[in-house]
Amino acid sequence: MPSAIFDTGLDRNPANYAPLSPLTFLERSAAVFPDRIAVIHGKSIQRSWAELYARCRRLASALAARGLGRGDTVAVMLPNTPEMVEAHFGIPMAGCVLNAINTRLDAASVAFMLEHGEAKLFIVDREFAPVAKAALAQIKRRIEVIDVLDPVYDGPGDRIGTLDYEALLAAGSPEFRWQPPADEWDAIALNYTSGTTGNPKGVVYHHRGAYLNAVSNILVWAMPHHPVYLWTLPMFHCNGWCFPWTVAAMAGTNVCLRKVEAKAVFDAIRDHGVTHYCGAPIVHALLVNAPPELKQGISHRVYAMVAGAAPPAALIEGMERMGFSLTHVYGLTEVYGPATVCPPQEGWDKLDVGTRAMLNARQGVRYPMEEAVDVLDPQTLRPVPRDGETIGEVMFRGNITMRGYLKNDRATQEAFAGGWFHSGDLAVVHPDGYLKIKDRSKDIIISGGENISSIEVEDVLYRHPAVMAAAVVAQPDPKWGEVPCAFVELKQGASATADELIAHCRQHLAGFKIPKRVVFGEIPKTSTGKIQKFQLRQQAKSAAAIDV
Repeated sequence: MPSAIFDTGLDRNPANYAPLSPLTFLERSAAVFPDRIAVIHGKSIQRSWAELYARCRRLASALAARGLGRGDTVAVMLPNTPEMVEAHFGIPMAGCVLNAINTRLDAASVAFMLEHGEAKLFIVDREFAPVAKAALAQIKRRIEVIDVLDPVYDGPGDRIGTLDYEALLAAGSPEFRWQPPADEWDAIALNYTSGTTGNPKGVVYHHRGAYLNAVSNILVWAMPHHPVYLWTLPMFHCNGWCFPWTVAAMAGTNVCLRKVEAKAVFDAIRDHGVTHYCGAPIVHALLVNAPPELKQGISHRVYAMVAGAAPPAALIEGMERMGFSLTHVYGLTEVYGPATVCPPQEGWDKLDVGTRAMLNARQGVRYPMEEAVDVLDPQTLRPVPRDGETIGEVMFRGNITMRGYLKNDRATQEAFAGGWFHSGDLAVVHPDGYLKIKDRSKDIIISGGENISSIEVEDVLYRHPAVMAAAVVAQPDPKWGEVPCAFVELKQGASATADELIAHCRQHLAGFKIPKRVVFGEIPKTSTGKIQKFQLRQQAKSAAAIDV
């Protein structure tokens, strides 16, 4: 590259360049709005931004005192509580990497993640102590455990750690002089996602991507200063779609919620003036279908974000009746959660609800700070025609894309082949440039916002002595969006009932992964013996769960 006049004497230096990190959002809000409420939890916990910053510095200090630092993984198994908010700042402030583990997983899955991610410390809410304890029993090395004793929780669960979270913080300094990452490419989070193989893949996020997607969330929603954000979306899902950092950037209020129930959500909206929340379709449907008396007394505008499946007309209509504004987004763990949005165009509001539902059901266009999203021919990497009919693969390129899969070079190289991230989702592009997903080539079932690997369920079914062949596909469900449907071919002379196979799955899988329906019979195969899943999807009417 030839030299230019701008290449001399204009070097990068501390005065004109700093690595991007969402940790700076916390520091700024604590300095500019120290007394504004940052966190609300139950009736007893309400903390300001200055208090939150001090607690996060204590956490970082305590981790550093244990010898933890850059590149060390700290795993957490927490619901949407203040401790989970603090983990998104205090852990990376020590240079460590946050691994937020899905609280719905079984012990074997948790054990795999702790081992694969090489967790050095495990912070566990008392509710999930039984699963955590069982997971730790499967690991040969010792991992220190810190108990979180949430005053809002009064259910079962033992203490399994060396000390509790508040004692850990008490040992740390609120004046801890943390340092931003020297390189914005440093890892900030590790998130595990279901793939088409048995073990999940570890998706690594960097500080730059977390920063930029947090800002993209602000732009997509035109978020004002001091939003009141209700945590209906689990923070273990893609780090809450980066919203812990988004809320900090706008000095908003995190309203924590351990469990999503209609009354608790409406009470929080009413009592705290909640302005924004996110969730899978099941969350919004729960609110739309709630008794009218729960919805009374809410007169302000509420902004909701939906992902996981397209919102049907009935849901859009119901949200509008409540005065809620619904934004449809799409993404994957590998792109920090939402990376496309379906922004309404001028005049859409004048269309009938059916037409609006059809338009809003599309996955839309790229997020503001994602460089490119396109539907390409997977062989040639050329864009498909914008005709709404030609199918290609959704691919992403830019800063809001993972570093890669931890300890999995082959999967990383395959995912980034040709300079694009290959999502595995098949879609078309309409003439207006909005993309619409038509199928999922990776056979992932999205149930209530949870990703389920069909192969993982199939592997369990194959363990049953009566099963000759098994195939699992998505079946539409009015509550969960999609649920697993199992097609089973029994061995000659063997017998098994649907209840027996479901009970067998219950012994080996998390509850949300268990097939809700079992269909017995010969499974269609190609001449080479490959199962023809597209025929099974037609039988299960899987397309209806996607192609709204």
